Amino acid sequence: MRPMETPVPFRRGVVQDQSSSGVLPGYMPGFGNDFETEALPGALPVGMNSPQKCEYGLYGEQLSGTAFTAPSHQNERSWCYRIRPSVRHVNRFEKIDLPYWETAPHVLEDVVSLGQYRWDPVAYTDETLTFLTGMRTMTTAGDVNTQIGMASHIYLINASMVDDYFYSADSELLIVPQEGSLRFYTELGIIDLEPREIAILPRGIVFRVEVLKGPCRGFVCENYGQKFDLPGRGPIGANCMANRRDFKAPVAAFEDREAVSTVTVKWCGQFHRTVIDHSPLDVVAWHGNYAPVKYNLRDYCPVGSILFDHPDPSIFTVLTAPSGVEGTANIDFVLFRERWMVAENTFRPPWYHKNVMSELMGNIYGEYDAKPQGFVPGGMSLHNMMLPHGPDKTAFEKASGEELGPVKLDQTMSFMFETRFPQHLTAFAAKEAPLQDDYVECWTDIEKKFDGNSGLK
Repeated sequence: MRPMETPVPFRRGVVQDQSSSGVLPGYMPGFGNDFETEALPGALPVGMNSPQKCEYGLYGEQLSGTAFTAPSHQNERSWCYRIRPSVRHVNRFEKIDLPYWETAPHVLEDVVSLGQYRWDPVAYTDETLTFLTGMRTMTTAGDVNTQIGMASHIYLINASMVDDYFYSADSELLIVPQEGSLRFYTELGIIDLEPREIAILPRGIVFRVEVLKGPCRGFVCENYGQKFDLPGRGPIGANCMANRRDFKAPVAAFEDREAVSTVTVKWCGQFHRTVIDHSPLDVVAWHGNYAPVKYNLRDYCPVGSILFDHPDPSIFTVLTAPSGVEGTANIDFVLFRERWMVAENTFRPPWYHKNVMSELMGNIYGEYDAKPQGFVPGGMSLHNMMLPHGPDKTAFEKASGEELGPVKLDQTMSFMFETRFPQHLTAFAAKEAPLQDDYVECWTDIEKKFDGNSGLK
């Protein structure tokens, strides 16, 4: 890998390491904050956005993540001061094929998406795979052309992107690592990511991905709709769940490098590639609130029942992308992590249910309490809208008969990509991924216990 230009973070010292870039990433705390950062002193204009002449011969450019006239509390944009304007970072495009990355609407007549499905981890291969070529779409939902819905993916990565850059015009990307460590070089700075962390890469942000420790496997939620936000806490109040201060945005870092490079753009589900003669990661300074962020899932503070009953899983929401229906999400990202179970006279695991949301789950590590067998780290499951699901017999019998006392649910971390739209399986999910054909049978041995003569005792 060619070295990253050593940044001089705004109001921070340079921290050296032994990585290929020669610099550790620096971060600024906060979610939705208005940040300002410069990699060279004085590169950031003071008191205005677009001076007649920028310092260092830079070009001023605005990157808008929302419409200009969006309400102020939703308006997101960042001003970038870069070596070249981004019009120089694209040339004539040609379409390319990334056959395993699918986009909604994607409905296959020969695939049955109605069902309860579970997959073992997708296995690593000897094939050289980057962030782009290693993406494997599992489900799609909604319609990218009307900017609603989502897709869920598994990634397998064993090679870094060299002189190869990417951005999605379709979506923001929520990255959930399960194994291995990655470094995201973005226009606005560097993010290192490992299991038990997540990152959000906004729509339109250019980046490349380097393997720090591989091979790497993880999950991606591609959000076609409104941006992810923190859920309203309602009566919970001002604290707990995911706190804004724990999200980290990168400080400015840039590449000033002349090298033949490719930029791939995802647009309306199609992939287009252009060739340029330099690196597009040339933002020397920026300010605004439209930026990539990372978050440590170990900072999530769960809230739950402290007397009786199991609350709805929405109580564990980390991020939500709203839809046009109040209280009904385009996507919810829900986390099931270590926590204490203390409810009295209560069936403590998630109860049997069916609902209007479609739930795709992934296991990062450990054992999920409602499925102690078969749902392994790296695996996924899908329970589509209005399909019943819940604990298997082993989990039911254990939770129904155990002596209740305070119990620490430990060494566990699973998540859910939940959407109001039905999730359709891709051909890869239905025919190539390691589908557990017997998963639906996990409920067949649940016994009838009804006795109409027993009465109340």
